[in-house]
Amino acid sequence: MIHPTTPAPLRPAETGPNAPRRLWDAQSLALISVFAALIAASAIVPGIPVGSIGVPITLQTLAIMVTGLILGGSRAAAAVALYLLLAFAGLPIFSGGRAGMAVLAGGSAGYIVGFLLAALLVGMAAEQIIRRLPAKRRGLWFFLAAVVVTVVASHLLGVLGMMVNLKLSWEAAFASDLIFYPGDFLKDALATGAAVAAHRAFPDILVRRVK
Repeated sequence: MIHPTTPAPLRPAETGPNAPRRLWDAQSLALISVFAALIAASAIVPGIPVGSIGVPITLQTLAIMVTGLILGGSRAAAAVALYLLLAFAGLPIFSGGRAGMAVLAGGSAGYIVGFLLAALLVGMAAEQIIRRLPAKRRGLWFFLAAVVVTVVASHLLGVLGMMVNLKLSWEAAFASDLIFYPGDFLKDALATGAAVAAHRAFPDILVRRVK
């Protein structure tokens, strides 16, 4: 006798109270597009030139952190990748209205490459924070995750980019990068506040609460 095939049960991670959001469902695709547009819009605000290194202070890092803390790793990385793809293709949505691959020859190259890594890492951290911690404790951990990722994914790559493209020594590139720390930590705090509010208003935005 031939028995009908029994469908394989879903894994607990796919059905539990903190099941991850799928990357390619309709809601996720819409959010990826919206946050890619948010990152592009953040570049419209004029940057503040810093010294002679040619790297402006912009709101893009704020938008990157907000994207990661709200969407999680894979969707945030997809949103940043979409933004970068459009900018490299020629849309003037880098800071200062720049576009194209030529930006990778300038002092901002390391920071731009760091956008993708920062969104992925802080998003992955946000996923674990949402799953493991009660709402009242998330703000502090969101902020700590954002600060660590800012230093590792943004500033470290920014320094390396200046060393390669501007031919600066490690010491000179590090000194040039220090001026960005206060503003970036302030932006991390603002991103934390935005993420806490978003997850409070939309508790299913990052993980699916299955009853």
